[in-house]
Amino acid sequence: MPRRQMHVTGAAEAPLRAALRALRTKLEVPDAFPAAVLAEAEDAAKSPRLPGRDATDIPLFTIDPPTSVDLDQAMHLARRADGGYRVHYAIADVAAYVTPGGALDAEAHRRVQTLYFPDGKVPLHPAVLSEGAASLLPGQPAPAVLWRIDLDAEGRRVATDVRRALVRSRAKLDYAGVQRQIDAGTAEEPLALLKDIGLLREALEVERGGISLNVPEQEIVELDGAYTLEYRAPLPADGWNAQISLLTGMAAADLMTAAGTGILRTLPTAPDGAVARLRHSAKALGIDWPHHVPYAQVIRSLDPRVSRHAAFLQECTTLLRGAGYTVFTDGNVPAATVHAAVADEYTHCTAPLRRLVDRYAAELCVAAVAGEEPPEWARAALDALPREMAEGSRRANTVERECVDTVEAALLKDRVGEVFDAYVVDVKEREPAVGTVHLEDPAVVARIEGGTARLPLGERLRVRLTQADPGAPKVLFAPA
Repeated sequence: MPRRQMHVTGAAEAPLRAALRALRTKLEVPDAFPAAVLAEAEDAAKSPRLPGRDATDIPLFTIDPPTSVDLDQAMHLARRADGGYRVHYAIADVAAYVTPGGALDAEAHRRVQTLYFPDGKVPLHPAVLSEGAASLLPGQPAPAVLWRIDLDAEGRRVATDVRRALVRSRAKLDYAGVQRQIDAGTAEEPLALLKDIGLLREALEVERGGISLNVPEQEIVELDGAYTLEYRAPLPADGWNAQISLLTGMAAADLMTAAGTGILRTLPTAPDGAVARLRHSAKALGIDWPHHVPYAQVIRSLDPRVSRHAAFLQECTTLLRGAGYTVFTDGNVPAATVHAAVADEYTHCTAPLRRLVDRYAAELCVAAVAGEEPPEWARAALDALPREMAEGSRRANTVERECVDTVEAALLKDRVGEVFDAYVVDVKEREPAVGTVHLEDPAVVARIEGGTARLPLGERLRVRLTQADPGAPKVLFAPA
């Protein structure tokens, strides 16, 4: 599920940064790695298990935010003689550094995934690996799980191969720079093809009924002791890059289901009640949603640069709740394995530096292509992975929710008593005077209580801010 991305700037001693540090303590978020884990990571960084194949001749490149150094993926795109395309997609091979059953492995199973705060992150692996030896940094040879996916002229997958290889990225690119080069027509073909392949894959996504939520990032900027909240809409290049990852996740799912052993990312279809509530939000925000139009089509029509569309995209993430992982072995593939948003079978396999399950999915796919049984350490961990990942997701959701509350409290701390225009996005069934409102400006989502009348779901409402304290971060409103 797309997360609500928030980024905060400002001095370390600023009140919001202090509140976020206190939040880490309150949530008992792991900080420093144990000494044994750091020692094992240092040793592994110096002597990884290197693959026998050398693919450093492939001129790969990465596309990430400009400050990122934990680079999971690198790609190279080319045309095929038959009019189709060839995608080389290198994924950092974390298994080359992690010894099953060792201290580093145990710590990864404890953390499960990287946690993101507005002012930084709590990584899954020590920086010597995630931001150093295992990262696909430019000019640095690194072991990788190298995918080769052939597409036809319409972007449909026609062949898949994956095996371990030594790779070397040539360039570290960022989304804005990629977009400028492609728009200006100055991008060389391997990069220019990102748009061609991305648009083809987006068209196929529409054809199969899938959706990609372009949820905007929110940046909190401090100025003269006050905070403002600004949206950063994703660029088309963000979506094209995401299509390469989705393509690989679907290819991996097909390999595992054919081999009879695997772990899939699944998502049930959104219940009618959730869609009905979202329709109320669309009405309040002035978004046209005819009854005969599916929500996937509405989402694709939105422009995240428009504030009301950005707000609605935030609400759309509620339709993607309920995601989980499904494990199968010995050919016993369950019937309900489709990811509703992808509209196909899919798995997580492209971010092993930041997510535990991806290391195992890669191992199963490499074994499937080689026609071999997966290693015992990978099979033995499968049954527990859905539970571990679910716990990690709950922790990440708590972090996200608490961070949003803290940021919004800091944003509104000097405006208690003011009246705002808002719309009601949720009402409690057993307490119809209690619910959730989304402010028009700033883009704050918070609890409303204190009234006596039933809240008008999906309608506009004038609300008064009654509480906003970063030290006790629940923002509260009451009907005005």
